[in-house]
Amino acid sequence: MKRLVLLGGGHAHVKVLADLAERPLAGWDVHLVTPYRRQIYSGMLPGWIAGHYAIESCAISLATLAARANVTFHETAGIGLDPERNELGCADGTRLHFDTMSIDTGPMPDLDALPGSAQHALPIRPIEHFIAAWPALVERILGCGRRFDLVILGGGAAGVELALAIEHRATADRWSHLRITLAGSDALPLEGAPAALRRRAAAILAARGIVWLGEQRASRVDAAQTHFEHGDALNFDACLVVTGAAAPDWPRRSGLSTDERGFIRVGPTLQSVSHPHILAAGDVAAYQDARPKSGVYAVRAGPVLAENLRALCEGRPLQNWAPQRRALYLISTGGRHALGYWGSWAWSGDWVWRWKDWIDRRFMRRFGASG
Repeated sequence: MKRLVLLGGGHAHVKVLADLAERPLAGWDVHLVTPYRRQIYSGMLPGWIAGHYAIESCAISLATLAARANVTFHETAGIGLDPERNELGCADGTRLHFDTMSIDTGPMPDLDALPGSAQHALPIRPIEHFIAAWPALVERILGCGRRFDLVILGGGAAGVELALAIEHRATADRWSHLRITLAGSDALPLEGAPAALRRRAAAILAARGIVWLGEQRASRVDAAQTHFEHGDALNFDACLVVTGAAAPDWPRRSGLSTDERGFIRVGPTLQSVSHPHILAAGDVAAYQDARPKSGVYAVRAGPVLAENLRALCEGRPLQNWAPQRRALYLISTGGRHALGYWGSWAWSGDWVWRWKDWIDRRFMRRFGASG
């Protein structure tokens, strides 16, 4: 019997598992390798911090999905790949042979670009690590008898959502001594969004008492200070890092073709350009038509990845996937209010939050979560 290995529990692989549960792959032994038994849906994480959702509502059980699909589940990380011998090395010592592989491991925090951040800051990814560390940070805030300075590095959508979610939680729970500073390299937050929406986001931050520190690119993090390429250092009691995604180091070491940043280069069928029996999707992949590192594209790639894996295993032609040029972005602002944009179109209001909430809960219900 031939073996298909799914490496990683990202958004695209959730769809692959659901597809395998509906249509078993005859003649193939399928394995899922991921260090976490669940996938936390990143789009709902700010809502959990703000207090709108229980963590169970934000989680998809990968172990349950695997069991439904008769897929063998390995709770470990892949750390080494030999695409010539078709062998995957895992952190728990397991070595898995495969005939075909799909990779959807998600992004790593780009800590190498920010010296000291691994030792003195808390990155938002891996999300499970952040979730585990969050209660201790809350205890530190509650136990501080003076002003507590929280610095968040990263002015994109994730950083804005995180800052506003924490501020909402702080207001609701009366953490009156908490001061939040959000720092980003652009003049305004939400790089890539329409200019009017960026100004709206800056106004919301100011109205909530969050300091926006624009045009400040962090250069290193010390035990209690963030240093920038220009300007004075910023003192903090805690620092969160919500900057760009980085590739894991093992794809480049394995001999897979990667781009200059180490992400796996794939063609329009999502096959590795150097090893066509290996497919990749989500943030670990470098598509022919470059796209931002966003879960939106991983979700959209899921159906094509599921079909192309099946076609490859059955010896049928694979279909091309052209990721959409524009993606819909919905950005929560702490309370039950959100910003949204698609291309040059932009919106804000409570109704945008209800739209986002409906989309998120529908996505979760499709895969057996309680969202």
